[in-house]
Amino acid sequence: MNTTAETRNGGMTKLARAAAMALPALLVAGAAFAQDAATPAIDTGDTAWMLTSSAIVLMMTVPGLALFYAGMVRKKNVLATMMQSFAICGLVGVLWMVLGYSLAFGEGNAYIGDVSKLFLSGMGTGWDAPFTLGSGDAAVATTIPESVFVMFQMTFAIITAALITGAVADRMKFSALMVFVTLWTLLVYSPVAHWVWHPNGWIFALGALDFAGGTVVHINAGVAGLVAAVVLGKRVGYGTDNMSPYNLAFAVIGAAMLWVGWFGFNAGSAVGAGARAGMAMLVTQVAAAGAVLAWLVAEWAVKGKPSVLGAISGAVAGLVAITPAAGFVLPGSALIIGVVAGLAGFWGATALKHWCGYDDSLDAFGVHGICGIAGALLTGVFAYGPLSGTPASPDGISGSFDQFMLQVYAVAAVFVFTGVATFILLKIVDAIVGLRVTEEEEREGLDVVLHGERLG
Repeated sequence: MNTTAETRNGGMTKLARAAAMALPALLVAGAAFAQDAATPAIDTGDTAWMLTSSAIVLMMTVPGLALFYAGMVRKKNVLATMMQSFAICGLVGVLWMVLGYSLAFGEGNAYIGDVSKLFLSGMGTGWDAPFTLGSGDAAVATTIPESVFVMFQMTFAIITAALITGAVADRMKFSALMVFVTLWTLLVYSPVAHWVWHPNGWIFALGALDFAGGTVVHINAGVAGLVAAVVLGKRVGYGTDNMSPYNLAFAVIGAAMLWVGWFGFNAGSAVGAGARAGMAMLVTQVAAAGAVLAWLVAEWAVKGKPSVLGAISGAVAGLVAITPAAGFVLPGSALIIGVVAGLAGFWGATALKHWCGYDDSLDAFGVHGICGIAGALLTGVFAYGPLSGTPASPDGISGSFDQFMLQVYAVAAVFVFTGVATFILLKIVDAIVGLRVTEEEEREGLDVVLHGERLG
């Protein structure tokens, strides 16, 4: 009997000791839980969507844009054209990490960021917490880590630079392109991105709307391409030689990848997996579809036959035009924007280019510049307020004459700045390494001359 009581008492003593030992750990865990509850948490659904969007936007450049452009040049320049997109992925990826992101999304001032995020410094602090862009009353809170935001924005910087190459296809030195893209990304792209997307940026503060890059990406790249095409001059044999595309099948595959990737481009710009992302995806599809039909009808009426090249160009035109509007408009408005883009893009790639006499090889300005302008302006007409509403301002921003004029102002500012800055940078590069291959090299083809390779 005494033995049983001693055993029971001994067991209770051991239990008390175990509880005493466990109590500090429980208190620490409880404190951590309370701290976590008070700290905003990363939303795994939003983060998963942004990771996916980043991957498919990168796919838009490689292999999407690489195939799209390569399919529209002559056989002797296919590899060199693909190389441009691929090399830009590497170059801009490093530039963005070293300085580009800091200049675009550092606090800075109204016109440019700063060097506080040089080499992405500070990323180790708060790496697992939600990221807030900017500070003060204008700060924009997100539910994703900054690493994902950096990656997503990097893919935009990459494809913007790569788009420019379409205007100078078949004739620009590879060395010149690398130097130009370095300067242009840091001195043109990053400042414009800061103007439009950072809360401190002057266009952001002005109230002009650009959901996913109508000004930052398409007008920016289109105008740069136009200036580059004029400065470099026309291709040897332009207007006399047969410059038919080598392999439109490549271009179709590339265009299909661009179309699918654009859902990440536009819906990803919601920076979350919510209702606004869903609407942005829907209107992206509607606008692209409407533009395909509009371009084909216009081409059929003017040239007597609808072409494969016209169909894929129409899709890109619609995707470009809906980019600034994707998070601001409803499907009916998106269809109108798409139809306008299809007609405007057809005009820009045919009549406008011939009237002005420049050689925009693959219609970087004719499609991206013209349709980017159309989309940015129409955003000010068709914006549906509740889509951009917040708890503090549930009515959001609606289309109006005043909003349209803000869009005009933003478009004009980017057009002029990019045009002048690009011209200056091209002249600097020309003085350093020369911009263009020789006539003999151009006739032989850039694949062999620049890279020592050729298609079989």
